[in-house]
This record gives sequence, C-alpha cells and structure tokens, in this order.
Amino acid sequence: MAGKEATELLSIEGREIPVSHPDKLYFSKQTKLSKLDIVRYYLAVAPGALAPIRNRPLVLKRYVDGAEGEPFYQKRAPDRRPSWLRTVTLSFPSGRTAEELLIDDAAGLAWMVNLGCLELHPHPVRADDLEHPDELRVDLDPGPGVSWSDVRTVALEVKSLLEEMSLRGWPKTSGSRGMHINVRITPRWTFDEVRRAALALSRAVERRVPTLASSKWWKEERHGVFLDYNQNAKDRTTCSAYSVRPVPDARVSAPLDWQEVPDCDPADFTVLTIPKRFSEIGDPHTGIDATPGSLEKLLELAAKDEAAGLGDAPWPPHFRKMEGEPRRVAPSRARSTVKSMAKTPRVKMPLVVVANSPHKDAALAGLDRWKSRHPEAASYLAVDDVLVDSMRGRSSTWTRVRVNLRHVPEALRPTQQTPDPDDDPTREWRKSRASKLET
Repeated sequence: MAGKEATELLSIEGREIPVSHPDKLYFSKQTKLSKLDIVRYYLAVAPGALAPIRNRPLVLKRYVDGAEGEPFYQKRAPDRRPSWLRTVTLSFPSGRTAEELLIDDAAGLAWMVNLGCLELHPHPVRADDLEHPDELRVDLDPGPGVSWSDVRTVALEVKSLLEEMSLRGWPKTSGSRGMHINVRITPRWTFDEVRRAALALSRAVERRVPTLASSKWWKEERHGVFLDYNQNAKDRTTCSAYSVRPVPDARVSAPLDWQEVPDCDPADFTVLTIPKRFSEIGDPHTGIDATPGSLEKLLELAAKDEAAGLGDAPWPPHFRKMEGEPRRVAPSRARSTVKSMAKTPRVKMPLVVVANSPHKDAALAGLDRWKSRHPEAASYLAVDDVLVDSMRGRSSTWTRVRVNLRHVPEALRPTQQTPDPDDDPTREWRKSRASKLET
C-alpha cells in the first residue's frame, strides 16, 4: 500500500517475523542479492548457523545499507525486541557492562538478520559461565600478496601442533582471504590463560614455518600469515561458521572437514552454493562439542617460552596496560630503546601514512595517488610493505593505509605528508578525550 513500508511477514516455527524492505539489495555488484535473500539463506542453513552461536552473547555487526555500506557495531541488545528473546549481561575489560542478545532458534536468527546483521559475532563463552571460554580461536590472517596456498599450509601446521597438544581443531574459511580454526576446550581457564595458550601456539607455528607464519603483533614486523592470538582476549569476537561476509561474491565462512583443506577454494562457498552443500553433506562441525580438550600442554609450552625470555606480547590498543606486557608502541614510532628494557633493541621502521578514510575504496584510491606521485619509491615496494589497517573505532570501522619504506633507498624516501584522504573519524573524539585528561 502506498505510503507504507514494504514488509514481508515470515512464519518461522510458530513465530511471525517481519522483514522490512525485503527487496533492498544487500549485494549489487558481482552478485545480486536482496535482504530477503539473505534471510532465506540463513533459514536454509539454520541448524548449522545456530550451533556456534546458541547460548552465547552476540555482538551485532549491522550493515543497514547492505554489504557495500559501512557497518557499525552494537553490543547492547536493542530496546525494541521480541519478548521471547533472551539476553545476558556481559562485563568488559573497561569495567562497563552490556546486555547482549542470545539467539537460540531460527526465528531469532531471522529477526537478527533483519536488523542488517550479515555476520554472526558470538563471544567464546556460554551464558552460564561468562568468565571461562570454552573455545580457543586460531585466526589465520594473510598479509597483502600472501597466497591461499600458504594459508592452507599454515592451517595444516596448526592442525599438526594441536594434535601434539592433545587438541582437535575445527577449520573453516574466514569468508575472505583467511582461515579460522576453532578448538573446543573445557571451560576451566580464564580469558587471559586462553590468550596465553594461543600466543604460545602462534609462536610455535612461527618457529615451524618461519618463512610462512608470523606471531608478530605490529604489522610492520609481520610477513606471510599472521596468527592473531589477540582474538582470544576478552571482548574480541570473530565471525562464526555460515556467516555471510561483505565481499562482492557473497562468500560465506564455510566449515570444513580437514580432508577438504588441502584443495579447498574459498570462492566456492557463497550464499548461492552453501545451502545445497548443507543439504547434501550436513554440517562438517556437527561433533565439535563432543570432545572438549585441555590447555595444559599449551600452557606448559607458554611457560617454556617465558623461561627462555619470551614474555607477553602486545594486547589490543583499547585494553589497559597488562603486567609483563612490552611497550605498546609500534617499532616505527618507538623512541630510542632503553637497554635495560629489552635485550635486543627493535629496528625502527620508516613508515608513512598515506590515507585515512571510513571507506576502504577511498583509502586504496589514495594509495594509488601516492604511488603516482612517487613512482620511483613505489617501484621498490614489496607486497607486504603496504599496510592496510582496518581500524575499529567506538562503533564503526575505518581504513588506514601506511607504506613501509624499508626497501626504498634513503635518498628516495618520501617524507610524511598530509594523508590523502585524511578522514579519521576518531580524531575529534581522541582530541576531546586528551583535552579532558589534561584538565
């Protein structure tokens, strides 16, 4: 009817779920998919999508303008929600709390997707024990130019190490360029202990395949595939299995059997292909809860690292400074190292910031302009000298592009200039916060 918003009313397991603007395109470039198409996708794979999120608090990552728009994060459950949806109060390292959603059934899943939640972001804890994770998460994040073959090789090395630690990993594509390996554990250890175990695992894998894997937090020190141990810090979430990712072909974070890993291609797993795969083979992660493991051997490995002089590694920037943590400053920005603070001084990397923007495409266009202005310097850059940082603000993400000039002869290195574009959405907030701290 004219003047009223278009709404599709779905009947799901005895509940009526309205889908507003059902024909709105959520993917419009390589693949044409509407909001209703995304809802129907999740309903087609609901048993698989619900398994990794059921009874877990969820962060809502909302793409209200579709996959091609800018998302924002919403920790707190919306005030206007169905009365039958459950919530749980989660506390954060900052001391704040938030009432977060729990999604238990297909109707709740459809309701959440209607809010624009393409991806599902559960915490690694259950509602009945919010302080002891039951999942260690291994996030394999390839740097620029790193091949998918290298990601698979590192994943198989992780599998081998986990088995030596008497643990079982459950692999899935990230839905982008990386891979995730989830490890079900008994909920005995704190977040800090789980992160400590993940750091030991990351360092061990780096030692085994040093040319392919990296455990270094600072991007300017990384190479190959980064094993992001900090995904196990409290208040961090990653997209769960069957999540739709905001890439042009509507890829999905697809759960895999280990036998599939050596030959799999992430482009094969999309909103259009996963429902058929699910109906034919079911969920490859069906048995994940059957055999939770122990972190004891990984924590023993962590203790050996620490005895050998490998202490803690940097935490995410919004966490308070932790006891035993090294200086939380990028090597390129660090002042001269005090000898008493480190056995081996860091090498200061020559980095320049070339673009800041809420829009990744705009930031990458700025990188192209920088290369055009400095063609000779650009000719010396290796693929991992371009650092594209997805920066997480208070409720949204933005992109920062930096260039590492380490391979450029000093005489040819451009100086730091005003980034183009230079639209950092957190700048005013940081200035305001600094001003308050001064007063």
